[in-house]
Amino acid sequence: MAKIEVRPGDETKPVALQMAPRRVVKPPRHFADLTPAERAAVVEELGHKPFRAKQLATHYFEHFTADPADWTDIPGAAREAFASALFPTLLTPRKTLQADKGTTVKTLWGLHDGNRIESVLMRYPRRATLCISSQVGCGMACPFCATGQLGFTRNLSTSEMLEQVRMAMRSLALGEIPGGPTRLNNLVFMGEGEGLINYKAIMACIRALVADQPEGFGMSARNITVSTVGLVPGIKKLAAEGLPLTLALSLHAPDDDLRSELVPINTRFSVDEALDAARGYFDATGRRVSIEYALIKDMNDHAWRADLLGKKLNARGRGWVHVNPIPLNPTPGSIWTASDRDVENEFVDRLRGHGIPTTIRDTRGSDIDGACGQLAAEDDE
Repeated sequence: MAKIEVRPGDETKPVALQMAPRRVVKPPRHFADLTPAERAAVVEELGHKPFRAKQLATHYFEHFTADPADWTDIPGAAREAFASALFPTLLTPRKTLQADKGTTVKTLWGLHDGNRIESVLMRYPRRATLCISSQVGCGMACPFCATGQLGFTRNLSTSEMLEQVRMAMRSLALGEIPGGPTRLNNLVFMGEGEGLINYKAIMACIRALVADQPEGFGMSARNITVSTVGLVPGIKKLAAEGLPLTLALSLHAPDDDLRSELVPINTRFSVDEALDAARGYFDATGRRVSIEYALIKDMNDHAWRADLLGKKLNARGRGWVHVNPIPLNPTPGSIWTASDRDVENEFVDRLRGHGIPTTIRDTRGSDIDGACGQLAAEDDE
């Protein structure tokens, strides 16, 4: 397993590059990267009245379209100018896989520079959830993770993240997912990448997600989850934003010896430091923290580890946390595999015995290379 070294002050920089990156080219400017004032300024620079910026925002954030053919309230010449200057193609679908009778859709997106990312749209009877990527690959080097095996290439721009959202919203609105037209309810930054490394871009993305339409998508911050492997400075910074986002801490082990093997950044921020930061997030926001715990056979699924986790969580108080054990979705050729069902049940029972709310995570998409990074790893064209 690759070693990592993080020096003081480097906590928000990618680490442990495992593969030679593809070419990295800065994404072109996109409408979704700009603030409302910046959009109006660009529209004026193009020789048009600033109110056209609000019309464009209405099309993008309310109608979920970036196709100038749909902008029928804007003169033809202006449409062409706006499309050329503000709406470059950032994401192109390369492969789409479906499961659960079409209600789970995983898409491999080609980016403008030839790199690839993934997103997963999951529709349930009463809600729809989208899992998006925040980076191309990941530098955290967790050995059981498909994305970690890809290594880190680059951060995504705000617009590259928002485009994943817009296209999912459009697909749902058009009724392309079985069940009829609906809207996106929940969004999770749990795709490729460590979101708190790409902090500035994900916060700009979140602000656009929660801004009222037509200046943003009008989502509730309470329905947005940011996942991290435990970058303590990033958790503290997120807590100070004043937004009721949900924090998900990918823990995977309650003891430092094992966690340092499974989550190498633990050599910089220990289990106790990560849990203290997570508890601080709850204190600052009032939002219950999710502990993500991938159950790996004969590695971290021991009953005594469930007991240790329960004790550590309770030592920081009651009612602030919820644990999501996740049956591991093995990647091709990996030595890691999911725990046996009886072992999984014992792990859950032990946690519940400590009074810890515990729910096995839904494993939708396991039959369509559901683990983040699997499609990108296999698509080597």
